[in-house]
Amino acid sequence: MHAPAPQVLSQDEAFARIRLLRSPNIGPVTYAMLLQRFGTAAEALEALPDLGKRGGRSYRAVAAERIEREVEAVRKAGAKYLFHDQPDYPALLGQIEGAPPILTWRGDLSLAARPCVATVGARNASAAAVKLARDFAVGLAEAGFTVVSGLARGIDGAAHEGAFPQTIGVIASGIDIAYPPQHAELQERIASEGLLLAEQPPGTEPRGSHFPSRNRIIAGLASGTLVVEAAVKSGSLITARLAGEAGREVMAIPGSPLEPRSHGCNHLIREGAVLVQSVEDVAELLSGFDGLPRSTFRETAEAFDFEPEELAEAGPADIAGLLTAAPVAVDELIRQSGASAGAVQMALLELDIAGRLERHAGGRVSLAS
Repeated sequence: MHAPAPQVLSQDEAFARIRLLRSPNIGPVTYAMLLQRFGTAAEALEALPDLGKRGGRSYRAVAAERIEREVEAVRKAGAKYLFHDQPDYPALLGQIEGAPPILTWRGDLSLAARPCVATVGARNASAAAVKLARDFAVGLAEAGFTVVSGLARGIDGAAHEGAFPQTIGVIASGIDIAYPPQHAELQERIASEGLLLAEQPPGTEPRGSHFPSRNRIIAGLASGTLVVEAAVKSGSLITARLAGEAGREVMAIPGSPLEPRSHGCNHLIREGAVLVQSVEDVAELLSGFDGLPRSTFRETAEAFDFEPEELAEAGPADIAGLLTAAPVAVDELIRQSGASAGAVQMALLELDIAGRLERHAGGRVSLAS
């Protein structure tokens, strides 16, 4: 997706961007397309009711008063906003599909500009794995890496502590909510001396759907993700998969086949992740990272790309009849409809705003269930 050129944001446009992103049915992809189509968030907000109507539903953007309260809460928390096209926005994060258009942050933003490695693993980790995660984080920080993790119990907490203060905590709640509660002190230390990032608005308690979103940020910030110990069905493997999809290095520390908490790492290695046993292994893989990972662990589908001009010039295509609950690639919709790429994207945008579209990994879409 083509990001607009960096610009100095006026206060009014910054406010309009926050309001646009917080409005119903506006996710990162829809937000980016609206900015491409209308040039500014203020103009996109004006167009939303008409777009929703054309998609088949009445539409109202979030109230300005709610955004005023949010901005005040961010200020009160000692945090700031970071927009996707500002110079300090982490470059690697900006490259992933559906990168967060707006983040709130506290701490030292320059940590995100250094080489980053994500370190993740089990919440109920073994004592040996917790020590291993801490030791790896100490060594990686000494080697010049910023260690990124999710502030969860177990491996995440150990990684943050070992790398401190060269660490980034990415949370699934608002910037002013400590989660889990037992990491409140660690979260505050990271916000004061490391870097704390949140995608959710302040005051947001973490929900299940927020954790995969948080995981994509953890994977997106780093040139590689290291899994220390994890079960086969765990959030850590979601992070590893997202890292693989983004074309980043995926690394895992092997464990005993008799230990269920090692099965996730062993599975990753079998599926193409790089087996690592020392800090030096990780540093060697990532020091010269050029976008071509040695790991082959990925389940990627190419996202459909298009030129902004195509979207700006097109009227919508009639594609609702081609969609079902089964995800389909946008390329396939273009082929079957015979319409231009821009016309299909415009129709998808209208259905999305009306709440009738669901977006999936790899740029696929379906009717909302």
